[in-house]
Amino acid sequence: MTPLAAESSGQMPAALPTARVVTQVFEENVGERLRQMVEEHFDFIWRSLRRFGMTADRADDAAQQVFVVASRKLAAIEVGSERSFLFGTAMRVASDMRKAAHVRREVPAADVGVNLEGGPRPDELLEQRRARDLLDRVLEEMELDVRTVFVLFEIEEMTTAEIATLLGIAHGTVASRLRRGREEFEARIKRLGAAKPLERGEP
Repeated sequence: MTPLAAESSGQMPAALPTARVVTQVFEENVGERLRQMVEEHFDFIWRSLRRFGMTADRADDAAQQVFVVASRKLAAIEVGSERSFLFGTAMRVASDMRKAAHVRREVPAADVGVNLEGGPRPDELLEQRRARDLLDRVLEEMELDVRTVFVLFEIEEMTTAEIATLLGIAHGTVASRLRRGREEFEARIKRLGAAKPLERGEP
């Protein structure tokens, strides 16, 4: 696991709805296929929305909107392309919510994900919070297309081939955006005086 992936783990606070809870919203009018989509992809969509600049509570609302859209367009979603559809929908929902909100993005304390029994010490939690805030700040400054590829590769640990399929773009485009994202990330981290080299190699 890369440093960024490790840093990103545990992003979902225990208080947030789980995939099972969201499934219950559709219990009366949803088929087995959508239920399976929620179970398989909810966590990924939620994390993606967070990296698109959503606060935890907004990511929760946005994730539910994504699956509402999916429930309405289920017949048009090709089998095997569910993740791609959900991800594209998440990008649009996040964009619409940011335009409507016009508020400064904040990271609530719940994002720390405190575990009172056997969890990290307070100083460790503070350091994790600072690292997470720094990561979010750097990602916010990237253009969305570059940030998307960078996050999928470095945090979600997807391959460039998987990213190309998910986004429906050429492999060369993925590689180009990834190189640009890595360069921008390193430059911004160094500028902030907290250089931290990445471990994963170039595609």
